[in-house]
Amino acid sequence: MQKTNEKPSLETTTLWDFPKQNYGDNPHGDNKFNGVTPAFIIWNLIQRYTKEGDLVIDPMCGSGTTIDVCKEENRKVIGYDIAPHRKDIIKNDARKIPLEDNSTDFVFIDSPYSDNVKYSSDPRCIGKISCEKEEFFVALDMVAREIHRILKPTKVMAWLIGDQCKQKKFIPVGFRLYEMLTKYFVPIDLVCISRHNQTSNTPIWHERARRFNFYLRGFKYLLIMKK
Repeated sequence: MQKTNEKPSLETTTLWDFPKQNYGDNPHGDNKFNGVTPAFIIWNLIQRYTKEGDLVIDPMCGSGTTIDVCKEENRKVIGYDIAPHRKDIIKNDARKIPLEDNSTDFVFIDSPYSDNVKYSSDPRCIGKISCEKEEFFVALDMVAREIHRILKPTKVMAWLIGDQCKQKKFIPVGFRLYEMLTKYFVPIDLVCISRHNQTSNTPIWHERARRFNFYLRGFKYLLIMKK
């Protein structure tokens, strides 16, 4: 067999398992924020797909984790949110991002996957729309088009999303979103993000799962795609 010096691809990971919100000595974002993103996910992404000085955009910045990680790693960063949690996040609806076409080096987004979490009191919040309604996916499609518009050619975006299983009704939100994104982007990887300390990993939820015959869901999809 012929030997090769080619380095293994970074796009071979199939499972990232992150036990905590923070890495290093400094806090990133607010771990008490509903739907907070683990900082190590963002750190991994910007190490793989950006370089120092690149512009990173987070259209749904939440508690500001993306901003904290990017500043620490010497990336330019703009965080938007429909209900800003702090002063360095710009108030904006992700369905219309106020940036020029082809202006961004990387986009990360951790969006609602239904109306299961209260993110804000803003009536325009996508997190107020149930994924059982087609309106929810129409809203995500509008966000996807904006991400495609602002991203530079050949650059990468990553979208963190979960499924919904509620009252014995399963909605494959991750698969629906994946299919939608392939209209605009070329897939690079689909990663299963397994997180410890899930609220479902408790005796009461284990008992409910046995009684009502459903699986406990302790993961999200990380969809990584290129323009």
